[in-house]
Amino acid sequence: MKEVTGAANAAAVTAKNKLASQFFKKGIIIALFSGVMYGFYSAFLTLGMSKGVWGDWYGANTAALSAFVITYLLGALGSAVNDTCSAGWALLNIGVKSKMGDFIRTLNTKPGRVMILAALVGGPISSTAYVVGLQMAGSIVIPITALCPAIGAILGRILFKQQLTKRMMLGIAICVTASFMIGSTSISGDAPEGMFLGICIAFIAALGWGFEGCVAGYGTSMIDYEIGITIRQSISGLSNLIILLPIFGMLSGDVSISADLAVQAFTSGPAMIWIALAGFCAFISYMSWYRGNSMCGAALGMACNGTYSFWGPFCCWIVLGVFAGMKGWALPPIVWIAAVLMVFGILVIAMNPLDLFRKKGNQEPMDQKKVG
Repeated sequence: MKEVTGAANAAAVTAKNKLASQFFKKGIIIALFSGVMYGFYSAFLTLGMSKGVWGDWYGANTAALSAFVITYLLGALGSAVNDTCSAGWALLNIGVKSKMGDFIRTLNTKPGRVMILAALVGGPISSTAYVVGLQMAGSIVIPITALCPAIGAILGRILFKQQLTKRMMLGIAICVTASFMIGSTSISGDAPEGMFLGICIAFIAALGWGFEGCVAGYGTSMIDYEIGITIRQSISGLSNLIILLPIFGMLSGDVSISADLAVQAFTSGPAMIWIALAGFCAFISYMSWYRGNSMCGAALGMACNGTYSFWGPFCCWIVLGVFAGMKGWALPPIVWIAAVLMVFGILVIAMNPLDLFRKKGNQEPMDQKKVG
């Protein structure tokens, strides 16, 4: 009888380990998919901001707009329109799943307020810096912004006294080296005007997203990832529209210009088709990131999502260079090499790469904590 019971227990353990392994692998695939979708979000947003009224603003008819408006206000507007579209997709998602009541109730909780803080940093600051950098320097800024996991590890040590091991420091050094490799292309003779400034602005995005990851990690560990994403995107879109755009309008010397440009942007059909698609890709990317983190662990999920440092330039090349026939999106070999190197650096920060080759029985338990 004992032998039968022991055999049954062994079979149950084996079945449980098999299910856990399948769940873990599915989480990795979902987290990797989030990086792919982030790449397409970047490409479609850039394409949308070249169509319709955006083509006039950035094209030959720029005499009516100042250099400040073209560089910064339009970048903030692009981020605002995209995040608003993304929030619309997120609200539609929770509406269909009857989670709207949970969303409203969560807003007034401590985790909800933490997510609001994270959205304010990741939206008006980082997202705008990302779009501005993308417009000024092109897809070369995408691997730069992928420094956010490295920055998040450093900020986690400073703000929350989290462990910063030698392995993590090695990963940070690898990421910094890769970013210098990418930045070196901006001082070549073929570098377009404004590329170096665009890369510097991209570092601001990386810093903000690193901070957002630290802060939102607390909030998303206690609320539904779909609710957390909806809070993040909704607050980001609204804060961009009602806070950042008016501030840039005042700095440009015309308070009303931000509202006028926003109305034109939202009513430009040729552009909104692509920006709405970009917003959908951004929503899917964040949702896949959060879900993947809950399945394969926050550390590995963050590393898998960080592969957008490769997928971003690749998707921009496919969508903008190949599909749209726009010139200037082909990247020099050093950028591709640095993007892959940075992905490896992110992986080293998140986990010991040797764990991928160890026996399943020797792997550490999965970390169920989510990271925003």
